[in-house]
Amino acid sequence: MGSDRGSGMRRAVFLDRDGVLNRNVWNPATDQYESPLTPEQFELMPDVLPALRLLSNAGHLLFLVSNQPNYAKGKASMDTLNAIHCRLETALAEANILFAAFYYCFHHPEFTGECMCRKPSPYFLFQAENTFGIHLAASWMVGDRATDIECGRAAGTRTIEISDLSVPKTKADYAATGLWSAVQIIMSV
Repeated sequence: MGSDRGSGMRRAVFLDRDGVLNRNVWNPATDQYESPLTPEQFELMPDVLPALRLLSNAGHLLFLVSNQPNYAKGKASMDTLNAIHCRLETALAEANILFAAFYYCFHHPEFTGECMCRKPSPYFLFQAENTFGIHLAASWMVGDRATDIECGRAAGTRTIEISDLSVPKTKADYAATGLWSAVQIIMSV
C-alpha cells in the first residue's frame, strides 16, 4: 500500500471494540452475547495485540469507535464502563500500543433519544479526519456488526466484517475471521 505522506494525510484503522478486540460475554438476562458488564469479564481476543502492533508499525493510526449503550439502558454505571475501558488501556499500554483516540457513544435511541455519534453514523470518523488529518479513502473500518460497516461506508473507508463466514453478511468490502486475518487483508491491499 502506498504512503499518504505526500498528501499530508494519514491512514487509520477504526476498530469496533466488542467482538473485535475483546470477547462478547453471555448475558443470561437477555439470552444474548453482549459487551462485558464488569471489568472482570473483559478479555482480549487471541492475537489482538500482535495484530494492533503490526498495524501501528505499518504507520496506521489506531482508533476505537464503539457503541456502548449499557449506561443508557441502566445495565452498567459510568464508573463500571470506565473501569472496563481502563482494562483495555492497561493491556494496550503493557504491549506498548498507542491509540490516537477512543470514541464511545453511550446513547441508545430507545432510552436517550437520537444522537449524532451512534454508529452507523460516521460522526466519530469525520471527527478523527478533522482532528488528526486522516485520509478516509486510505483508511479502514473493522467491525462485527452491520452498523460498523455502514459507518465505514458512509465515511468513505474500506470495510472489513469480522465474521465466522468467509463472505460478508453485510456490504463490507472484505470478511475476516478475526482481527489478525483482517490485518493480513489490510497489509496486502
